Formats: sequence, structure tokens, C-alpha cells
Amino acid sequence: MDFSKRKDVVFLVLAGFFITNAIVAELIGGKLVQFFGIFTQSLGIILWPVVFILTDLINEHYGKAGVRKLTYITVALIAYMYILISIGMVVPAVSFSPVSDAAFITVFGQSQWIIAGSIVAFLLSQLVDVYIFWMFRKLTGSRMIWLRATGSTIVSQLIDTFTVQYIAFVLPGKWSLDDFFKNAAWGYCFKLLVAVCLIPLIYLGHSIINKYLHRDLNDHGPIHGNT
Repeated sequence: MDFSKRKDVVFLVLAGFFITNAIVAELIGGKLVQFFGIFTQSLGIILWPVVFILTDLINEHYGKAGVRKLTYITVALIAYMYILISIGMVVPAVSFSPVSDAAFITVFGQSQWIIAGSIVAFLLSQLVDVYIFWMFRKLTGSRMIWLRATGSTIVSQLIDTFTVQYIAFVLPGKWSLDDFFKNAAWGYCFKLLVAVCLIPLIYLGHSIINKYLHRDLNDHGPIHGNT
């Protein structure tokens, strides 16, 4: 990676925010909150819309290969975090530790189910997202960014939401199947609503990146490849 090239700098920044949001979402995912007094979701859901935007930006400017590589790296780092948390839960705390073993296990023990579910759901949904995004990209060319961004999210987040919530909350016995279908359905609708609301930010992000990269175009060749 050549940091004198704007293309590489942009990818590094996008990747940094992408990975950070994914990992923080896992860490805070054990806390359940209620939205609009109707449905219950993991607190981590508030960070995934940012991941949606970043996925679309990386897809557009760095192609399938960029998203796939970053997805695999993120999954590996989440798995690495899972191992570290598991080790942390078996190492005993000292008597004067402000965080007791019980408190640590209560928080991060539940997060382990979130992490396990997210690894499976994230990998599946991202690979589906890439496929659908480029299916629309081939049909529309550089036009109708909103269509490929929203279209890929509709399908990928259906897979993501139901997979992660089943593994995270049904398997450990936190939710009944009725709770699961109700909360997963509402969570999916919430993600779709947020995805639609974020469309202007996707266009803004594309505009900023294009302006920054086009200044580099004369010196460093094509902006991106779609392989």
C-alpha cells in the first residue's frame, strides 16, 4: 500500500471505520434496548447502519475484491476478539478489582453469543450484499446509486438480522421463537428505514471521495477496479 496515493489513504480510512464499527457493535451488543416501546434489539444495531454506508462506498470505489478482503479481515478480527474475551473470562480478578469476575462474565459472556452469531451472519450477508450490489451495478452503470445501495441492503440485512438474532438470543434461551420472530422482523424493518434515511449520506460520501480521488487521477491512474 502506497500512502502517497489518495486511493490507498481512502481505503485505509474506510477500512478503519468499517472494522471499528463492527467490533464495537459486538462489544456493546449484549445490552438490549427497546425502540419506540414496540420491539427489543441489541444496542449494537445502532452502529450497523454505518457499516452499510461503508460497504457501499467500498463496493463502489474498490469493487468486489475490496469488500471481500475487508470482510474476511473483519471476521478474523472479530474471531480474535472472541478468543481474547474467552481468555479474559477464565483469568480470575483480584479482590480489589473494580470489575468482578461475575460482572465481567455477565457482560462479555452474553456478548460471546452476539459475536458468534455476528460472525456467521456478517460473513453471509456481506457476500450476498456484494453479489446483489454488482448485479444492479452492471444493470445501471454509474447511475442510480440509491438502487444498488438499497437493493443490496434489503436482501443482505434480511439474512443478517434473522441469523444473528437466532444465534444470539434463541440458542442461549434468552428469547422464545415468538419473541425472535417479532423482534427480528421489527429489527429488519428498522434497518431498512435507516438505510433509506441514509441514502443522502451515501451520495455525500461518494461525492467527497470522488473529488478527493479525481485530484489524484492524473498522477496515479484509474480510481478503482471492479474485479
